[in-house]
Amino acid sequence: MRIAVSATAPSLDSAVDPRFGRCAYFIIVDTETTKYEVMPNPSQSAAHGAGIQSAQMLANKDVKVVLTGNVGPNAYSSLSAAGIQIITGATGTVRETIERYKIGELSEAESPTVRGHSGLNRGL
Repeated sequence: MRIAVSATAPSLDSAVDPRFGRCAYFIIVDTETTKYEVMPNPSQSAAHGAGIQSAQMLANKDVKVVLTGNVGPNAYSSLSAAGIQIITGATGTVRETIERYKIGELSEAESPTVRGHSGLNRGL
């Protein structure tokens, strides 16, 4: 299964980015092979629709689960419509977050965790 983690830098040892749509990178991990791919987020500086664009990009990459700090309403709707499970509240490094997910310590978000456009505030 392919999972994506929002990240602040292009490494498994980087911090989880608390923002989904405007995160710096997505690290996509295949949980069966442990291979991973680092993708700079082209929507990071988008004027509008960053969460929607990020969700579409991950759906096109066959991602089944997203691990992130927070997700806004538009991204939540787009990810849900694509059948992607949304896990919020992720903290620590990407590597730690993936391990916490694998052992069942993280739970699925039932709704957006922030208001729309909150990712524009770098002070999260």
